[in-house]
Amino acid sequence: MSGHNKWSSIKHKKGATDAKRGRIFTRIVKEIILAAKSSGDPEMNPRLRTAISAAKEANMPKENIDRAIKRGTGEIEGAAYEEITYEGYGHNGVGIVVDVMTDNRNRSVAELRHAFAKYGGNLAENGAVSWNFEQKGFLNVPAVGLDEDEFMMQAIEAGADDVELIDDHFDVFTSHADFHAVIVNLEKAGFPVINAELTRIPKTTVNADDVAEKLMRLIDTLEDLDDVQKVYANYELSDSVMEQLEREG
Repeated sequence: MSGHNKWSSIKHKKGATDAKRGRIFTRIVKEIILAAKSSGDPEMNPRLRTAISAAKEANMPKENIDRAIKRGTGEIEGAAYEEITYEGYGHNGVGIVVDVMTDNRNRSVAELRHAFAKYGGNLAENGAVSWNFEQKGFLNVPAVGLDEDEFMMQAIEAGADDVELIDDHFDVFTSHADFHAVIVNLEKAGFPVINAELTRIPKTTVNADDVAEKLMRLIDTLEDLDDVQKVYANYELSDSVMEQLEREG
């Protein structure tokens, strides 16, 4: 599938930014709470297992993880979260999908509507842009010491749809349904899996070089909202514009 390289580069940069802002713990805790609602046993609950893996990768203390699981199973009282997906448009007609976890739906939609309006976008009806995004599993495997062709062959045998070598790691893409099975198969084969998550990949992209600064301001604002878990957008930026945005911070 074309376009992974650029998409992955953007994704890794955004992930690093999230960590610096200290937002990642809050998002992971919410994910653990919701995942644990069906079962507090990660061996029987692939979604919870993935969330715990993300928590460990972010160096979240074990007591925080355990507390979140207990909140999800009802052993500890806490806010009742629900998952909602909102859709909208950014500059140049870029499609934006926003995954939200909230205990107050009215607050969340009001904050989203305000952010879109303030920074040049607008909310849209359900289905307006999500059709252009394919749900996929995404994970990384460190490439140090691995033969590229050999690993790619083993990853495909493990059930992966596509594999790309990006700098010092492999980006592995799976179908939504096979995501957890691929993780298990790769780990059984001795490969360390990191940064595993379910995500949305755009089927088509829109060039946003001429509106990059404004568009990124909108996306950054959406990502900073407390109820927002993830933001997906089908923009494409040239290498020169991406480098310029990096220099400007």
